[in-house]
Amino acid sequence: MSAPIPHGGPATTSSPAPHGGPSTTSGAARRRRRRRGWESHREPLLPVPEFRRRVVYSALTGLGVIGFSLVIGVIGYHLTGPFGWLDSLYNASMILGGMGPVDSRPLAGQPGALKVFASCYALYSGVALLTSVGVMFAPVVHRVLHRFHLADAGDSG
Repeated sequence: MSAPIPHGGPATTSSPAPHGGPSTTSGAARRRRRRRGWESHREPLLPVPEFRRRVVYSALTGLGVIGFSLVIGVIGYHLTGPFGWLDSLYNASMILGGMGPVDSRPLAGQPGALKVFASCYALYSGVALLTSVGVMFAPVVHRVLHRFHLADAGDSG
């Protein structure tokens, strides 16, 4: 009777390596990949269940950034301007979504703090929206590029 392989030992997987030979990915290499977050071009595609987890995690991270940004906007509009909570939510949502301010009041009579906050929030919102969309789409784009790379490596080898 053979002894079990200790955790982190030289275990092999049954999935083929990108070059067509047997894969020799050890448990330590899999742990490094998980810690790093992304598989390199030399590693096989991530299994579908792990890929789904990565997509869900990225979507939740992106939605968390958007939610946090919305809370900052709502509180900022409420504290710096003559807005109720619902109007603050409406203005913050429109700016965060890229539509722009929707308040029809003239800017001449508004407090200076509101103008400064609205300017900073508008700049921040553009960056936050683009960043969160990039975070949400990153796993899918990475998988597509990784698959194309593996296909190119298989054709040339």
